[in-house]
Amino acid sequence: MLHFLNNHIFLNLVHQNSTNQLICIVNKSVDIASIFPKNLFCDMDYNKLNLSRDKEIIIPRALYATTPDTFEEDIKKSENLYSSKMIVKYLKQTTENVSNKICLLVAKRYNVEPFVRFSL
Repeated sequence: MLHFLNNHIFLNLVHQNSTNQLICIVNKSVDIASIFPKNLFCDMDYNKLNLSRDKEIIIPRALYATTPDTFEEDIKKSENLYSSKMIVKYLKQTTENVSNKICLLVAKRYNVEPFVRFSL
């Protein structure tokens, strides 16, 4: 099934996230600021970000300003773009200041071993 968002084509594919959908970009870029707050990408030109190529930047930044109260809404935005495996992978690898609380919520949501970004 094809979907359109901001005149860009998306294709639904079944995968292993909580909604059993992965929306893949078909050789197009998306206006990241239409999905996530612009201030999350204030140090770069967000118009040049590509969902496929720049996932290691987009995934952690998408959850950077998340709180336990906004987690459900915020994680769904990421799930509409990426698989749960990708979300976990790039959160584990990032050097961004994603809070440990958010990392633990992600681990719980996807039934993976708990992980944290910072430890004492």
